[in-house]
This record gives sequence, structure tokens and C-alpha cells, in this order.
Amino acid sequence: MSNVKYKRVLLKLSGEALAGDQGQGINPPEIHEVAKDIKQVYELGVQIAIVVGGGNMWRGEAGAKIGMERAQADYIGMLGTVMNALALQDALEAVGVPTRVQTSIEMRQIAEPYIRRKAIRHLEKNRIVIFAAGTGSPYFSTDTTAALRASEINAEVILMAKNGVDGIYDSDPNKNPDAKKYSKLTHMDIIQKGLRVMDSTASTLSMDNDIDLVVFNMNEHGNIKKVVEGQEIGTTVEGK
Repeated sequence: MSNVKYKRVLLKLSGEALAGDQGQGINPPEIHEVAKDIKQVYELGVQIAIVVGGGNMWRGEAGAKIGMERAQADYIGMLGTVMNALALQDALEAVGVPTRVQTSIEMRQIAEPYIRRKAIRHLEKNRIVIFAAGTGSPYFSTDTTAALRASEINAEVILMAKNGVDGIYDSDPNKNPDAKKYSKLTHMDIIQKGLRVMDSTASTLSMDNDIDLVVFNMNEHGNIKKVVEGQEIGTTVEGK
């Protein structure tokens, strides 16, 4: 453990990271590659919790825009995160990594209900814990879930894996070739500059609980390990 910067991390994976080039749905070969990257970090002795999004399945905001009641649309999105969590669990266990899925919406036949102390005990026993179904309440994003769970399990950092984006920029680098990349920021910078990294609730929660955030490119295999080892890639957002 002496060669790592962080001993307990929360990895935030977007649903799109599990879809790969196909953009939607679950792509088993892509999930297998993600699992191998996570295993590299696990073998360092790092305790890993994961919050997975559901954007590859469904987005509550999109459902609301076409006339669906927002809370109902959000619940559908939460179920999408459960499907992603189960697929990721299968891929991790296929490469020999013990894993538990905990859901904020109770569904005992397929996963444990979220219990904070039990989640921490799993981490202490070197099991990866995947948190699914968001916070269990509508109107809260999986970014907010990541900040909340990181606070609850006393994670040192949130590792935010992005699809094809290698950090935080002052504008969209896909649209503006002159976009400036930040190497270091604070959560207050994120809020004041209106940077679209996490929603404001997640940023405030991370700031209040002094949790660092590292935003990096998930598409380059091995990046999760590099971040945990303290290599300066992506953008680091300080807790204060």
C-alpha cells in the first residue's frame, strides 16, 4: 500500500462507459476491459467502491422532457443502474474479484439493500462494493449519489471516469479547439465558474465533506491505476 496515494476510493462510472462505441445498452467486451482496469487497482490493496450511472439505458430528464412524470422517469433510470451494476459485478467476478452489489431500492433476490456499516465491512474484507439505484429518491443524480456514498464510507477521493474527456476544461473541447484544460481546481471554482463536471448538489456535498475529485479519461486503459498511484493525469479538484 506504500506506493498508492489513496487507500479507499469511490469510482464513478458513467453508463456510457459500459456501452463502449455502441453508445447504448450493455457491451460485454467493453465491461470486461473496465473490469480488468479495476482489477489492477484492486491488486494494489486499495479498497474500492463504485457508483455506476444509467445513461446507457435511460435518462430521467429525457423522459420528463417528453411528458413523463419526473419522479417516475427517475425511478426507471435507477433500475437502469441496477442492470449496469449486475453486469459489472459479473465481469469483475469473471476476472477473480469478489464483489457485492447494494441497492438503494430493495430487491433482495438480486442484491443486498444498502447498509452503510455493511458496505464498509465489505471494503475492509477486500470486496468491491457497487452501489446501484442512485440515492433511492428521484431528482438526485448518480453524481450526487457518488458524493453521498463517498462521504458515508469515508472515501478519500471520488474518481470520475469520463468517456473520451481527459479532464475539466473551461469549455467543451469537442466544440472549441482552444478550450483550456485545468490541472487543479477547488470545488468552489467548479460552482463559481459554472463548470459542468458534477451537478451543484454533488459539488457542494463533496466540498462540505472535504472529498477530492479526480476527473480523467476512462478510455485509456490503466488510467485508474495511474490516478490511485498519484500520477498527475486529468484534473484534480481539491476538497476545500
